Amino acid sequence: MNNRDYRILIKIVNEINVINTLIHDYDLEKFMSDERTKRAVAMTLINVGELVKNLTLELRQTYPNIPWKAISGMRDLAAHKYQTLNMGNVWITVTNDIPELKCKLELILHKSYPQ
Repeated sequence: MNNRDYRILIKIVNEINVINTLIHDYDLEKFMSDERTKRAVAMTLINVGELVKNLTLELRQTYPNIPWKAISGMRDLAAHKYQTLNMGNVWITVTNDIPELKCKLELILHKSYPQ
């Protein structure tokens, strides 16, 4: 992995940490009633998707088990169709898919640059 991809993956993990902080102690009901948090989470998902779009094709092809295209697609939905974005689906994404993504990225980072 080149240094640029490594730095981008670190930034993605940092954005995931932001999401985790935003929704800490939240359940679906609290999330759905908190407009500020919904907007902040959506913006952070946009950041994650934008970072993914900057990864090299080589890295994305090396790790086909990560749904890179779906992550980019979520970014596009959040950025361009926010008013029709289903916040229930966003909640499922940030509580199910995002933790799994973080684990996978941390494994890649550790494999590439073990501490």
